[in-house]
Amino acid sequence: MKFAHFAHVWGKAGMSPAQRYDQLWRELELCDELGFDYCFSVEHHFSPDESWMSSCNLYSVAVAQRTKRIRMGAMGHVVPLHQPMRLVEEIALVDQMSGGRVEIGLVPGVSPRFFAPFNADFASKREVTLEFIAFLRAAYASDEGFSFAGRFHQADKVELSVLPVQRPHPPIWLETRDPPTLEFCAREGIHTGYFITYPRADAKLRYAKFLADWKKVRTTTPRIGYSTVVYVDETDGKAIDKAMTHAGSAYRGFFGRPKNQAELERAQNEAAERHERVGDFEGGVILRNILKPDYLLEHDLVLIGSPETVAMKLKSFAAGGHFNTFMGEFNFGELSEPDLMRSIRLFGERVIPALKDWEPF
Repeated sequence: MKFAHFAHVWGKAGMSPAQRYDQLWRELELCDELGFDYCFSVEHHFSPDESWMSSCNLYSVAVAQRTKRIRMGAMGHVVPLHQPMRLVEEIALVDQMSGGRVEIGLVPGVSPRFFAPFNADFASKREVTLEFIAFLRAAYASDEGFSFAGRFHQADKVELSVLPVQRPHPPIWLETRDPPTLEFCAREGIHTGYFITYPRADAKLRYAKFLADWKKVRTTTPRIGYSTVVYVDETDGKAIDKAMTHAGSAYRGFFGRPKNQAELERAQNEAAERHERVGDFEGGVILRNILKPDYLLEHDLVLIGSPETVAMKLKSFAAGGHFNTFMGEFNFGELSEPDLMRSIRLFGERVIPALKDWEPF
């Protein structure tokens, strides 16, 4: 198993963005000290009541300056919102600045409201993202420049000033649960992952096929990530008392700025219906209940407990959900910083050692 600190960089009451980022750097310095393998951030926009992280490359540069060994990156860059040449240049720069510690996480985007202010096309997001991977690989393939002629990306004898440390390119991730996209990832050697809203029992079948497809063409093992909130304290009782209320509010920002309970429920139903239209009915159920602490705990959707309980549950989650990289969201709700840092330390000192040599597949 490998372990990541995952951050939406939720906005915090009583904190300015600068104060919130300073807290984030303290979290990641501790994760680096404790032996976490990765740290990842989202790219979200126009969400003052939710995420305060809109630039994953700025995040990565800041992490690189404050840490020594942890690998960092986006999870992920919303590809259709970026000028592609600028994005490949910036990723190469960050890899140089970090000493070759960058992971390239890419996503097509799930929220239409991110796209209009960028004048970006939501309908073509998947095709743009998959073609960008070929464009990026071409850009990094040679010291002598590259050309590319695609539907969405073009280059004619362009020579980048800076190439990445990691050649031919840093590891690429594309979080998806879409079967054709997973087939593409297996064929192209791209790591993947999923989120709390996709039921692990359904995921197991889908990602087992991804793994089998991967093994048909290479002998390595892909990274498959899974993200949910996690809080560790000395006992189960302390952990539940400290964190469950916060876990119940962690994902409220996903639903915009509802003025009342009726608007909130309508937003949840709309989000659930998007899942149901593609056959993900259990995911729809999760979205309708994701703000209910008791539901999250009873259905094992969050990791909250003592180090022993969290290690046991995480092992069960990984086996049942077919993932080998846990992306823990440690800072959620309005957890106090002392509680947050104690949780990270207990996870690093007592959960990671219990599972780091175990592999679910």
